[in-house]
Amino acid sequence: MIEVIKDKNQWIEQLSLIENLDFHHTYDYHDLSKKEDELPILIKYTEGLTSLALPLLIRSIKNSDYKDATSVYGYAGILTLNLDQHFNRDDFYKELNVFFNDHKIVSVFSRLHPYLEYQEALLGGLGTITTLGKVVYIDLKDSLENQRNMFNRRMKTYLNKSRKTCKVIESKLPNHLESFIHLYHDNMRRVDADDSYYFDKNYFDRLMSSKEFKSRLMLCLHIETETVIGGALFIEKGKMVQYHLSGLDDDYFDLNPIKLIIDEMRIQSTQQQFEFLNLGGGRGSKEDSLFTFKTSFSKHFKEFKIWKYVVNEKVYRTLVEKHLGTRSETEVSNDDFFPAYRLENEHQKFE
Repeated sequence: MIEVIKDKNQWIEQLSLIENLDFHHTYDYHDLSKKEDELPILIKYTEGLTSLALPLLIRSIKNSDYKDATSVYGYAGILTLNLDQHFNRDDFYKELNVFFNDHKIVSVFSRLHPYLEYQEALLGGLGTITTLGKVVYIDLKDSLENQRNMFNRRMKTYLNKSRKTCKVIESKLPNHLESFIHLYHDNMRRVDADDSYYFDKNYFDRLMSSKEFKSRLMLCLHIETETVIGGALFIEKGKMVQYHLSGLDDDYFDLNPIKLIIDEMRIQSTQQQFEFLNLGGGRGSKEDSLFTFKTSFSKHFKEFKIWKYVVNEKVYRTLVEKHLGTRSETEVSNDDFFPAYRLENEHQKFE
């Protein structure tokens, strides 16, 4: 049986039953992430004692009566409760397709969660699942000493140097948040980031105030001057800590404030008995300098995958031909753009 949950309290109630989840699945994060034309929904499928929960953002397709679905930025995918070997995947597919077709949903896209089991087993029979790259994580179940032994030699030198001149604090002060936002936006300008990465103050305020997950603003201060020289926002939910956003003062780059913050968060999260500190991957899921920076902390990796499903092939082809003119879908790289009919006005971010 399919049930569509839109109400915040019902969404929270459903997630409270599930042990393995992340802040990306919460109502607050979906409500915060949605654009003006997007509606957050949680599709709940029940079979006996088994429940599946698939969070999506539903959006209208311009100049048509149809819709499509996408996921929030980060890691979403499908959640499970009491899944066992007797679960009938084909019945799930049938009901899901009926729901999509009844609501004129042409295509579905989701960034799957690297740390949750059964993503491919449950969704692999619909559409395609593609591996885009790797994400780096620190195994917090390991001892602090063993974690540190995975650092590269240069990282240990950097941290020792940084601890002599800097300290890490957690802050909820408004002026500290404003300082962090300034540093974060400066970083985005340095890397020539897309406009969508320039989150406004409301975004940060709502992250910090949500009761569905815990956001922790960690700041690196220069001991002598008490100047904020770097900051990072971590988000805790379930067994996981996510390294969400960060920024530093370029004048203090050689003091390695972000490295020190991550190391301090690693220690605290281990002591608080979290299991994973996810550092994420490179830009666009590539093994670039950002990815190399993260691997200096750990050699533990998970594969980052995306799910792409065309529900109605005929309508999808019509939309592509209408939107792209004479170009067919086969002339558009599906590895770069999905759905193809949004090619010109929206680059679907896979990372």
